[in-house]
Amino acid sequence: MIKARIPARNNSANLCAYEKFRTRFQWSDMDKEFSWAGSDGMNIIAESIDRWAADGKLRDHPALIFSKAGEKEIFTYGQMKTKSCQWANLLKSYGFTAGDRLILLLPPCPEVFFAMAACARMGVIFCPVFSSSSFYELEARLENTAPRGVLTLPDLAEKISYEYAGQIEHILLTQGPAPGLFPNEKVIIDLPKGINLPGRMEADFPPVLLPSDAPLYMIYTSGSTRPPKGVIHTHREMSGIKASARWVLDLSPDTILWTDADPAWITGTVYGAFGPWLCGVTSFVQGDPFTASNWYLALEKFKITVWYTTPKVIRDLMEAGDDLSSRYDLSALKHIATVGAPLVPELFYWVEKHIRCYPHDTWWMSETGIICIANLPCNDIKPGSIGKPMPGIEAAILDEQGLPLPALSLGELALKAPWPGLTSGLWQDNERFQRYFTGQGWFITGDIAVQDEEGYFYHQGRNDDLLKAGGDKVIGPFEIEQVLCAHPSVAEAAVISKGSEPGKGLSYLKAFVTLKKGYIQSSRLNYEIKSFMKGNLAQDIIVNEIVFLDKLPKTRSGKLLRRVLRARELGIPGGDALNMQD
Repeated sequence: MIKARIPARNNSANLCAYEKFRTRFQWSDMDKEFSWAGSDGMNIIAESIDRWAADGKLRDHPALIFSKAGEKEIFTYGQMKTKSCQWANLLKSYGFTAGDRLILLLPPCPEVFFAMAACARMGVIFCPVFSSSSFYELEARLENTAPRGVLTLPDLAEKISYEYAGQIEHILLTQGPAPGLFPNEKVIIDLPKGINLPGRMEADFPPVLLPSDAPLYMIYTSGSTRPPKGVIHTHREMSGIKASARWVLDLSPDTILWTDADPAWITGTVYGAFGPWLCGVTSFVQGDPFTASNWYLALEKFKITVWYTTPKVIRDLMEAGDDLSSRYDLSALKHIATVGAPLVPELFYWVEKHIRCYPHDTWWMSETGIICIANLPCNDIKPGSIGKPMPGIEAAILDEQGLPLPALSLGELALKAPWPGLTSGLWQDNERFQRYFTGQGWFITGDIAVQDEEGYFYHQGRNDDLLKAGGDKVIGPFEIEQVLCAHPSVAEAAVISKGSEPGKGLSYLKAFVTLKKGYIQSSRLNYEIKSFMKGNLAQDIIVNEIVFLDKLPKTRSGKLLRRVLRARELGIPGGDALNMQD
């Protein structure tokens, strides 16, 4: 753990006096901001889009800005209400009712957000799926979800097998012409041909009041060894979404928030749509693929004030050159937060130097529903730390018996249940869902971490990534990977254990590294890196092998998939590969 401390710079953050506020905060305090407080009938759209559409000051305030190929579309809160009502009436005309499922197989586009809002309005459970999903990835979701319909594009519809297409009532296409593959295809938007079925619908559809545990959406996340799991989230989570957006992302009335995540990743759903809408601010969505110049230009052109991104994007910007950012005016940017993978100090300091704004790392997962641990704007930052628990969240490090460990102990990160954000279940797999919890009420995350004396948490990898050193000592791979990345030639690294060395009781460690530009793979460089590691690690931590790779296996968010590397070493399948880049 790095002892450096970066003093908090935002004296006007939405949340100040963290320790004092955290001791007295209760979730019931946040509930009072909603019209449903004290009752069990609620709808997230009533408290977000409709609320601001009825506000004379905010009705014409942009709720969504979409940019693609140099063109932009702006939708105010009043327009978003109209759009979501029209889309709800369209879905109703096709027989959709509360509890039905709709798969959203689309790239980032306005129609994704119209459909999400419409589904929420009427109680239909929406499920965003990556447009880059393979035939098999999509098939797994269709089989598990059994949706009434799929909203997609003609070329993406080709990924639907004929067998599953016959089980889906409606394949709705937001462009034409229809591919003519299935009898249940329906082009709902084809502007060149004058087709705009949502635009013909009535612009009124009162939000359906639902029980607090009514599902809002499902996000599929892959397991290490089992099929993908459909993580269910509910309307009640609006309290946690609004609080985390306000305190962690520090949203204010003039905020333009860019969450550069696909809506099929929970970050894009929660903080690309519902977070900003609950706070009445503008959400920006980029439809163009990533290039460094595209990202810098968007930050400048749309005067982004809060940017929620990933370490992967930051690394890609860094590799594009240190001087590129200086060609753009990024003065509007006030706050940066990251998620998806550890924000290593190298990236942290690079952002401060070249973008002139400290990034604030955050931690959460699909099952937690909201940001749970974060470097809040009001707190000092310790580079390499994921921060402290958000108010209303209690976190601890547990041992193998599920008991809290003292500070500076490596163990499993756990959160005290419940909180508004925690998944209400896994779709059709309650047995698997129950395994998340201990008898003491802890939600087990499966992540390994350390908490220091001041309450800062440091992520150390996944539970099955633990490595054994001398005696009973166990370590996470992240610390070793940081040392590897300190070598001037190493861009990224992943460390796995190949079992224990005979007679020594130590993990046999194998490292996989990618090299920075200008370095060439060679036996000499391999030897130099090993020597560097020997001089910078404890004597009982030995990296036995180093292998050069062109790239490391990762999720779309940039999180390392060490299990894939372990599986390759064993000559067995790498488990479910859903959500991987390739």
